[in-house]
Amino acid sequence: MNFNELGLLPALARRCDQLGYVEPTPIQQQAIPIVLDGSDLIGCAETGTGKTAAFLLPILQRLSQTPNLPGVRVLVLAPTRELALQIEANYRELAPKGSPRCTTLIGGASFVRQLEGLRAGAGVIVATPGRLIDHLERRTISLSQTEVLVLDEADRMLDMGFLPAITRVLALLPAKRQTLLFSATMSPQIEKIARTTMREPKMVEVGQRGNAAVTVEQTAYPVASHSKTALLLDLLEREHIESDRVLVFTRTRRDAERISHILEAREHKVNRIHADRSQPQRAAALRSFKSGMSRVLVATDIAARGIDVDGISHVINYDVPAAPEDYVHRIGRTGRAGRAGSAITLVAPMEEPSMRLIERLTGRAVQRVVLPAFGGTATASLNGGVGASTSGAATRPSTNRRSFRPRRASR
Repeated sequence: MNFNELGLLPALARRCDQLGYVEPTPIQQQAIPIVLDGSDLIGCAETGTGKTAAFLLPILQRLSQTPNLPGVRVLVLAPTRELALQIEANYRELAPKGSPRCTTLIGGASFVRQLEGLRAGAGVIVATPGRLIDHLERRTISLSQTEVLVLDEADRMLDMGFLPAITRVLALLPAKRQTLLFSATMSPQIEKIARTTMREPKMVEVGQRGNAAVTVEQTAYPVASHSKTALLLDLLEREHIESDRVLVFTRTRRDAERISHILEAREHKVNRIHADRSQPQRAAALRSFKSGMSRVLVATDIAARGIDVDGISHVINYDVPAAPEDYVHRIGRTGRAGRAGSAITLVAPMEEPSMRLIERLTGRAVQRVVLPAFGGTATASLNGGVGASTSGAATRPSTNRRSFRPRRASR
């Protein structure tokens, strides 16, 4: 199947071809005809499956049919600044000449410049809930003409406490509109939003909820808490992966700062993203990582759903995430668009219960690799067996791709 067969206008299909999008992904094949038909949609899919284009392409087609209508016609809500900026970049990439202007409203960016974008007649707004509420309270934006609402990464917005803001926004939107909700998981809260705000939504589900992409090889390293930094350095400093792009996740901003400084001292090309960094700093860090100037990006979960970077070969969870769902979103930054990727988690003894919750959510036991030199010991995996080697040599799943291969420690 190609994009022409989905009912897209020739100009949009040609744009996809120019960008190298030869064949629609499963979520695009299922969602685009539904959105073109004007129906409400709930899309549940793994990260990295192309869902942004699944809603932007039919929205662009809708806008092209009546290009000169005034007001904010499309509102896209996203949980993080990085994701909002990525959606705007995708819109600009896909939009044919003459498409309505797109403006992003996010915290940490210039309010004055956002006002200029609104006054210039933005027909498409991509916003984080908090900054959108700021504009609504100052009456710098009206949603009375909005035809399409997109709630992207809805589960993450709820996790971040944005439900009150979303409820306020919903109350200001026209009752007659198209609503598109995308989420990697379907919690009772999301189901409630769907029941109360959507009109007979159609469900599109690609893969099983809570599952990571099958292209991601997952490995866990049992390690003593005090040896985590040493193990991280040992994993990173491999001659055969020097050119790989690596994303390291920490649970706290403090650890993100500490680890990035340690890596800098070891002459790694590294940058960092967390909530204490300004928006220009975060944008610069992401640009550096995308361009390859930085080989390693250290991030807190603020980046788990906002980073869309080609060629991330490895995701390393320095800490096991507090919420099992966050694990899926973290490791979804690699193994995207059918490419192979590797996800490594450093598991301290006290984090083993959290790791088992992750295995229960994904329905998959994660291979344990034991390195006694770093305080690793064998632990029971989800299926009740021992998920690690107890010898001095590490074991790992058989694979044909490059992977972190622990060397025997000489220390």
